[in-house]
Formats: sequence, C-alpha cells, structure tokens
Amino acid sequence: MELKREAASRGISADVLNRALDDVEPIARVLELDRRQPEFTLTFWSYLGNAVNDKRIEKGKELLVKHKKLLDTIHQSYGVPPRFLVAFWGLESNFGQYTGVFPVVAALVTLAHDRRRAKFFREQLLAVLELIDKGDIDMATKASWAGAMGNHQFIPTTYRDFAVDHNADGKRDLWQTLPDIFASAANYLRGAGWDRNRTWGREVKLPKGFAYELSGLKVKKTLAEWQILGVRRANGKNLPAVDIDGSIVLPAGYRGPAFLVYNNYRTIMVWNRSILYALAVGHLADQFIGLGKLVAQKPANDRPLSREDVSAIQQLLTDNGFDAGGSDGVVGSRTRSAIKDFQKTAGLPADGYPSAGLLERLNGSPK
Repeated sequence: MELKREAASRGISADVLNRALDDVEPIARVLELDRRQPEFTLTFWSYLGNAVNDKRIEKGKELLVKHKKLLDTIHQSYGVPPRFLVAFWGLESNFGQYTGVFPVVAALVTLAHDRRRAKFFREQLLAVLELIDKGDIDMATKASWAGAMGNHQFIPTTYRDFAVDHNADGKRDLWQTLPDIFASAANYLRGAGWDRNRTWGREVKLPKGFAYELSGLKVKKTLAEWQILGVRRANGKNLPAVDIDGSIVLPAGYRGPAFLVYNNYRTIMVWNRSILYALAVGHLADQFIGLGKLVAQKPANDRPLSREDVSAIQQLLTDNGFDAGGSDGVVGSRTRSAIKDFQKTAGLPADGYPSAGLLERLNGSPK
C-alpha cells in the first residue's frame, strides 16, 4: 500500500501501521457530515448568541478562578492571557465536554480516500499515525468527524507540531492533563503570532458618512488615522493613544455593529478562518473579565440567508463580472471582496455584506 510506504519513510513503525490500517473500515457518517450543508447560514447575532451565552460566561469565570495558578504560569511562559485560553476552550469543546466520538484513524482514512480534500486529510492521517507511534495518543483515540482532537480540538498536524508536554510526564495529553492542554493552546497561538502586549480589538462607533469601502481586513490603518477619520470607542470616547494598526470589521453589514480589530484578531483567524468565530473568541474573553456587553443592539428582523441565496449572490456577482470565487454558498474573503466591488459600482454602502437586499439588487442588475 502506497500510504504504508510513505508512512514508513517517515519512521512510523510497521507494528503501528499494521494495527492501525489493516482492518480499518470507512465511516459513512463521516462523509455525510463532511458534505452536510445547513439550510441557513447563521447571522452574526445568532452566531454570537450561541457562542457567548450566560451559561458559558459563568462557567468560564469559574474555571478562570479554579485554574488561576496554572493559567498565570502559562501566561508568563507564552504570553497568552488566561481569559483567551479559556475562551478557546469554551468554544471548541464547551470546556472539555465534547471532544469527539469518531475513531480518529478510521475517520481520517475515510476522508483521505475521498476526492474532495484527499491531500489535506492524507497529511492529517499521516500525522495521526506519527502521534500514535510516538505514544502521544492511543490507537482507539476519539475525535471529531474531521479528526480534531482534545479539549481545544487540534487537527493532527497542529497536535504534532504545537502540543506541549508541560508537566513533563513523557506524553502530550490534550484530554485529561490541563497543564498540557493550556500550554499547547498557548504555544500554538504564540506560534501563530500572538502579541502578548495587546488585546484582540474592540467595538467602535463609526461617524456619519464613513467610507465603508475602508472596512475589511485588507485595509489597515493606525489608531491615530482611524481617530482622524472619526472612529471612536463604542461609548463615544477617543480611541487609545497607542501606535498599533487596526482594521474595521462589519460582521452584520453597515447597519450592524462595527469592530476595530488588531493583530491578535488575525491570529485567532489562524486557528479558525471565520470572522464570526474570531469575534466570538474576543467577546467571550472580554465577558469573563466584565468588559461589558455590546452597545449595538440586535435588530428585530434578523433573518439569515439560505445557502441557496448565498450561492445565487455569488453566481450573479460572477455574471456581472465580479469574481466571487465560485458559487458554493459559503461567504469567504473573495465573496466579500466581490460584493464590495459591486456595491461601489452600484452606489451602495460598500460593506461587503451579503443580504436579502443585495440579492434583490443583483437580480435586477443587467448581465
């Protein structure tokens, strides 16, 4: 088998390869979950309500107190504040309650032999075999359907490259050993570029007449430059007088809340590419230390678009000469850029946000 040969070339023992691969069976449910497309996308407000709720906030506060000594030690070593480590913990596994039910080897074998993302999952499978061979995980380890493992749901290559044996017992355990769990998450964030001297960002208030084309992660300005453009803290006060860059993010379009995000927000997105996930991590971490709820209020009509709607927006953008990167029904950076470009030409607020109104406008546009 070609896979065994490649694994053996990486030094993985024949015993591990035989025990792991000889009788493995594909899992049909894994392919079902990989292809599952929810009928509706979540709006910013729905996403935030699910991720940052009172129960999770109170539990996180309790755990910050309970594990304060350990978390402070990790903070000193890696530069990642405790509240962020606990926020990731809460969002990834609800503080260790849900770490996965699928046999990791079988799940990854299933995905590695599926054409859609075979190359990516083949590398994850090889990484899992390395972890088993080195004794980091057991052959029967359970994971998510996509092979994410442990309290912080590390994919195998992240586990392999960033997990830490903080308590020096000879094993990097991301299920039961909190020193390893917290240190590994902090080590990954530090490797991704975490700035120990800064936070993630803040909610802000935009001035009337703000040029919405300046929103998005592609535009960076110093806080002093944003101050000159009229951007203020959500309570109306001046921005901090510090020499750092930030970008304006509008997760619900120009009618929703605005956030000024810094480098650590981008680092969170190395962990998960979703702008909503990154905002949820930052907001949850802030809630743990009482920084307050958002000033912006959820609208009465917070209707999500269906994936069919998003796909239609993408196709109409493409038909009108704006490259949305395909029509898969998933809003990524290329889709947001295409929306923004269309909005500019149509004289609309260029916030890059997909909405029912945008779909209606595109449907009325000449091809």
